[in-house]
Amino acid sequence: MKIALIGYGKMGKEIEKAALSLKHEIHVVIDNEDDWKTKKNILKQSEVAIEFTVPSVVVDNLKNCFELGIPVVSGTTGWSEKFNEVAEYCKSLNGSLFYSSNFSIGVNIFMEINNRLSAIMNQYPDYDVKMEEIHHTQKLDAPSGTAITLANTILQNLDRKDSWTNSNGKRLSELEIISRREGTVTGIHEVDWISEIDKISIRHEAYNRHGFVKGALMAAEFLYEKKGIYTMKDLLGF
Repeated sequence: MKIALIGYGKMGKEIEKAALSLKHEIHVVIDNEDDWKTKKNILKQSEVAIEFTVPSVVVDNLKNCFELGIPVVSGTTGWSEKFNEVAEYCKSLNGSLFYSSNFSIGVNIFMEINNRLSAIMNQYPDYDVKMEEIHHTQKLDAPSGTAITLANTILQNLDRKDSWTNSNGKRLSELEIISRREGTVTGIHEVDWISEIDKISIRHEAYNRHGFVKGALMAAEFLYEKKGIYTMKDLLGF
């Protein structure tokens, strides 16, 4: 495939290396506002774009891709409040979007376990639930996009929780998310169900970025020549 990389930070560079090893072509790299102007005609020829940038520019990046008719895979987090707006814009232009807060296959299996476990735990009110996520000190958003996805799944399944909080002093109806930023930690997420007599925990720890890169390229291959909006659930068949 002819891949456009939108964002050329750590993830962009890792995706480039992995894509080339799989015999894909990095057709163009868009990494700043000038690139959108000077490389637009080259960008139009791309078969798919992979976007890893920052919350302040992601919405414009995605809309630009839709307008150019380029299917786009995005892993940027921290903009969930604007997702519906972007989804509607994508549909209005018959565009293609594959979005995930985390492209790791292992994390998405973890998310499915979280979905099923939280549905079971709705029947057992003696258990309270809390979450913790740890990432490297350069991560901009807190809580992480993955943690928010996990939390929202729990809220959908658990009648006794109505919102999540990232601060101390939670109400009983709030799901507490503890965010830590330490060293070079790639990513750790843990969900604990705690009663007076025991604790049930599920945990995922990423050792490196390779899982995210592999999943993003799988998503790009999946999205090729498709229309509509897709997630890792579609890719993995959950």
